[in-house]
Amino acid sequence: MDSSDDSSGVGVLDKAARVLAALEPGPATLAGLVAATGLARPTAHRLAVALEHHRLVARDVQGRFTLGPRLGELSSAAGDDRLLAAAGPVLARLRDITGESAQLFRRQGEFRICVAAAERQSGLRDSIPVGSRLSMLAGSAAQILLAWEEPQRLGPGLKGAAFNAATLSSTRRRGWAQSVGERETGVASVSAGVRSPTGKVIAAVSVSGPLERMSRQPGRMHAPAVLAAADRLSESFRRTGE
Repeated sequence: MDSSDDSSGVGVLDKAARVLAALEPGPATLAGLVAATGLARPTAHRLAVALEHHRLVARDVQGRFTLGPRLGELSSAAGDDRLLAAAGPVLARLRDITGESAQLFRRQGEFRICVAAAERQSGLRDSIPVGSRLSMLAGSAAQILLAWEEPQRLGPGLKGAAFNAATLSSTRRRGWAQSVGERETGVASVSAGVRSPTGKVIAAVSVSGPLERMSRQPGRMHAPAVLAAADRLSESFRRTGE
């Protein structure tokens, strides 16, 4: 299965990379790993267990192998600087276009963290300081960060949420989400996803403000601008070749 195109010359590393690649679509049993990688069963098992030791591989509740938390930590460390560098001017432009406060959220476990923001300078505004930790159970940014999750992970994520699976299906179809009074009474928001070059949603761009300006259908007013901002941030990853 090795070829001159994907072989580094370090056999054990190439095989470990094949195990990780086989887990990218989702959890796999040992038999699934063997089928996907072409490795002998003892070899696949030995490599998966070794990768598990280093937290590059983990197990789900059914005992299947999955990508481990260390990969997310490494990815976050590699991508955060580029994302935040691009976010400043993009959020400022989004604020100026919409007249509302703009934020960038990333998921951290059961919460979403505001990692960048551009505040409206005067009048009523929805102020979310950088570093704020908000629930994944309410708000348009939470909808974006959950909408493209694997189905087996999505069920638990909806327990107690202010939105449901139908809402997330609509979000996936149109590419943006809106919320009215979900996170805070009298506040509305619109969000869209920032994607890595592989298409994975890695962050959510939002605008938020009082209902008296945003209306009960804030997406009609602001979805195009929010989508454009998300596209610009996604493009910043493609340019840097993540």
